[in-house]
Amino acid sequence: MDRIRGEFIDIIEWTDDGRDTIVWRFPRHGNEIKMGARLVVRESQVAVFVNEGRLADVYQPGTYTLTTQNMPVLSTLKGWKHGFESPFKAEVYFVTTRQLTDFKWGTQNPVILRDADFGMVRVRAFGTFAAKVVDAAALLRELVGTDPQFRTEEVGEHLRQLIVSKLGSALGSSGVPLLDLAARQDGIGQQLAQALTLELSSTGMAIPRFYIENISVPPEIEAAIDTRSRMTITGNLDDYAKLQAADAIAIAAANPGTGGDALGLGVGMALGQRIVQSTSGAAAPSAPVTQAPAQPAPAGADVPPPLPTAPRWFLAVGGQQQGPYDESALAGQVAAGNLTRTTLVWRSGQTAWQPADQVPELARLLADVPPPLPPQG
Repeated sequence: MDRIRGEFIDIIEWTDDGRDTIVWRFPRHGNEIKMGARLVVRESQVAVFVNEGRLADVYQPGTYTLTTQNMPVLSTLKGWKHGFESPFKAEVYFVTTRQLTDFKWGTQNPVILRDADFGMVRVRAFGTFAAKVVDAAALLRELVGTDPQFRTEEVGEHLRQLIVSKLGSALGSSGVPLLDLAARQDGIGQQLAQALTLELSSTGMAIPRFYIENISVPPEIEAAIDTRSRMTITGNLDDYAKLQAADAIAIAAANPGTGGDALGLGVGMALGQRIVQSTSGAAAPSAPVTQAPAQPAPAGADVPPPLPTAPRWFLAVGGQQQGPYDESALAGQVAAGNLTRTTLVWRSGQTAWQPADQVPELARLLADVPPPLPPQG
C-alpha cells in the first residue's frame, strides 16, 4: 500500500502535531519522489534533501515544484537533463527553526566559587533555557544522522551537561560578589547564552534565551548573611551585642530549668550595664567599686530616725506554712477565709505559733470574723 500510495502522493509537507520534535523525515516507500512533486515548507521550518548519504539541497519556507531548475545541487549530482520526469531517490528531512522553550537545567552537584566576603562558597542554581536550530545542515551532520524523528529529549541532556560545565566559569569570571548575584542574574544569563551558543556553533544550534531562576547557598552561609543584615540594621557592634543579649534572654525564658535562668540572669546584668552606659555616658565598671564610708552628720543637724519595719506574718493553712504576709496582705487572707480566729500565726519575736485571736496585733483584722460555731446537739 505504501508503494501504491507513493505513486499518487505528490505533496511533500510536515505539520507538527507535538512540541518536542526537532527533525522529522518524510516517509516515502523506497525514498522515491516524483519529478514535479510539490514541496511545502512552512514558516519555522526548513527542508533538507539528502541523496545517497550526501546533503544535497536546503529549502527555506515557501512552496516549490521539484524540477531541475529548483534542485540545482541534486540535479548536478544525478546528471539529469531538463524535463526528466522519472522518480528519483532522495530523503527529505524537515527541521524546525522555532525556539524550543521546554528545557530545564539544574546543578546536580554544587559549584565551588571564591568570594571576597565569604571565601570558598558552594552554590547551587537552576532555571530554564531555550534552544534553536540555526544551521539545519550542520545539525543533520553532527547530531541527527539518519534518525527519522529527532526529539528534544535526545539533545536535552547534552545541553544540560554543557550548561553545568560552563556555569562555574561564568560565575567565577563574572566578578560579582555573592551578595549581588541575585541582582545580576540577568546579565550572567546573557553571558552564559553567548558562551553556550559559541560552544554549539558546530552542531547548528544556538541558545537565544537563558534564565537563572535561583542561586542558593549552604545554610551556614545563609545564617552568616542574616547576621550581617542584622548588624547593618543595628548600626554598630555595641547595638548588635545588645540585640544578641536580648535574644539570649528570650531563649533563656523559653527554656526554664536547663541552665537558662542563670544564663538569662548573667546576660540580663550585662545588658543592664550596657543600657546604663548608653543612657548616662559612664563606662560600666569592670570590678566591684568600694564605696566610701558614710560621713557622720554634723552635730545638731536634723536627721530623721530609720523608717519602721513592718512585721512579716506566717500562717499555718491546711498543715502547710504560707507567707510571709504584711498587714495589707493579711486582710486579703481574712477575706479569702485562710486567716480565722483559730489559724496559727507566727512572726519574728514570738516563741511559738499562736492562734490568731490570741495575738493583740491581729485583733483589728479579726473584729468582723465570727467565733467558731458552738457544738450542735
